[in-house]
Amino acid sequence: MTDFTPLDNPIWNALTTEHQALAESEGLARRYPSDVSPLAGMAEYTPAAFADLAKIVAPQRTVALFTTKPIAVPSGWHVKLARRIEQMVCTRPADYSPTPMVPLREADVPEMLELTAATKPGPFLPNTIRMGPYFGIRSADGGRKLASMAGERLRLTRFTEVSAVCTSPAFRGRGYSRTLVGSLAAEILRSGRTPFLHVKTENQARLLYEKIGFQVRCGIAFTLITRL
Repeated sequence: MTDFTPLDNPIWNALTTEHQALAESEGLARRYPSDVSPLAGMAEYTPAAFADLAKIVAPQRTVALFTTKPIAVPSGWHVKLARRIEQMVCTRPADYSPTPMVPLREADVPEMLELTAATKPGPFLPNTIRMGPYFGIRSADGGRKLASMAGERLRLTRFTEVSAVCTSPAFRGRGYSRTLVGSLAAEILRSGRTPFLHVKTENQARLLYEKIGFQVRCGIAFTLITRL
């Protein structure tokens, strides 16, 4: 039976294992570079750990935390947003209809930034592509516009997160997101890892993910904090 406990603190566990090379570190705190991701994690969510985090977050900069329960944020920080999201995992082969996907490279980042700015699937920054492979589906017309994309974000021992799932409004209803997420989940499973993702509780995409094979594992407290 799979031990899912590393997913209780996924950012910390990514930055201390598979993404250790990307980590900016101080004591009990880790964060991604500010041009890669706003995500940060701590070994424990204590005043001492927040003091360590303050050493690697500049004043007026914002970071995002994932925890299984709401956390007490000490003085010196402003809570910009606190809400519940859901963590979903997939433990069986995904059901999807194969569609040609194209690997997205650094040269594609301007288009990826444009698509994510228009659709807002979550933070995608100029160097987010360093976190893992991303794939897209391009329009069949001569313009070859990037119609849809998805990729891998958090990567920790035995687990890989699917993220940045988005489709341009002009191309919705064609099953592109299902194809991309299904393909990614199937590939992750074939590699011996477990795919997971995070979704807003009110997001209708949850129904799509359930059809692919994802199930809600637990609620996650998403906390966005700014250092004062």
